[in-house]
Amino acid sequence: MQGLLDELRWRGLLADATPGLPDRLAKGSITGYAGFDPTARSLQIGNLVPVMLLAHLQRAGGKPLLVLGGGTGLIGDPSGKSTERPLLDQDAVDENVARQRAQFARFLDFGAGPRDAEMVDNAEWLRPTLLIPFLRDVGKHFTVSYMLQKESVKSRLQEGISYTEFSYMLLQAYDFLHLFRTRRCELQVGGLDQWGNITAGTELIRRVEAGEAHGLAAPLVTTATGAKFGKTEGGAVWLDPDMTSPYKLYQFCVNVDDRDVESYLKIFTFLSSEEIAALMASHGRDPGARVPHEALARDFTARAHGAATAERVRQASRVMFGAIDPREADADTWRTLAREIPHGPLRDGFDAPVPAIDLVARSSLVSSKGEARRLLSQGGVSLNGRTLAPDARVGPDDLLAGGYLWLRRGKKSDFIFTTAP
Repeated sequence: MQGLLDELRWRGLLADATPGLPDRLAKGSITGYAGFDPTARSLQIGNLVPVMLLAHLQRAGGKPLLVLGGGTGLIGDPSGKSTERPLLDQDAVDENVARQRAQFARFLDFGAGPRDAEMVDNAEWLRPTLLIPFLRDVGKHFTVSYMLQKESVKSRLQEGISYTEFSYMLLQAYDFLHLFRTRRCELQVGGLDQWGNITAGTELIRRVEAGEAHGLAAPLVTTATGAKFGKTEGGAVWLDPDMTSPYKLYQFCVNVDDRDVESYLKIFTFLSSEEIAALMASHGRDPGARVPHEALARDFTARAHGAATAERVRQASRVMFGAIDPREADADTWRTLAREIPHGPLRDGFDAPVPAIDLVARSSLVSSKGEARRLLSQGGVSLNGRTLAPDARVGPDDLLAGGYLWLRRGKKSDFIFTTAP
């Protein structure tokens, strides 16, 4: 366990730690946890920093616990929020817990061994808790002035914070105490915005159990422009494939800013420093190839959705960006692309060539046959990667993978015709 902090430090995953943690890690294996409130159906990719902390803990010989907030999710954590979170009902929280549980299984090793990861739901011990005993046994150990000094509370005082969210710190501290008692969990990890809640837990354990517990926090990951990692103009990037498709996740990674890619490789992959240095050297020689970006996208997408899916969307991406001939792509690749870009069926009886102008006019690339004619005359439309002539005819021999026609207007407007059901 002694090398854990050094590993996290060079990867940029260490922002703060309790003073006695290095000495405790030198003594051997430790159980550590991170908590995740199910405020949405899916995790965002920005939520994965604490998961990576647990993964490195496991690789170093520790035991990771994932605590799903079936209890705390009913309250809402004020950390990092400028306004009150909307309260979810119990059914919504339970459904979100079930969905997120499956996503975590792709990032940690689960099983029955002593170092295998486990998932627990704090609804198990928080929902049955009675108010009066909780205030007597937990609340009495925290002064209001102590809680007001925590950044998660202090930052909300001007806008206002309800007593409900003000009490969240006590619930998270109680989670740590419960896990210390029942599972001998001595470490809590999280983002730096959780530091106040984490240290509240270590303080509660010290006061109630006279025990020593520790905390570790990672920096908040942002982009080179200062934006929150995992956010795009279209919203958050999710792990649920129905909310953010594997193809869009891959594209998000491929298109990260050149200034960010090295740090993201360190944070979100297990590649060694030598491997990352080699990728960055390749980028220095040929920035246009985006070699480290592709490595990040393959690694991230494979862990989120599986290696087969990652390879399929990689091939789809290579087709769209001209890295491979469209005729070399298989039906799975075109099926993937047809889910991502505008598409429509070819009319029944596509067994003889049709004029190019008619085909283009039936796509969403133009609004009229006249516009189609003008574009074709200007060489502004390609079919299957090659410029489409105004007098061309398109027939069954042009179908890709037995059932697809790919039209492109300019560099970014695409349409796929398909004969597939």
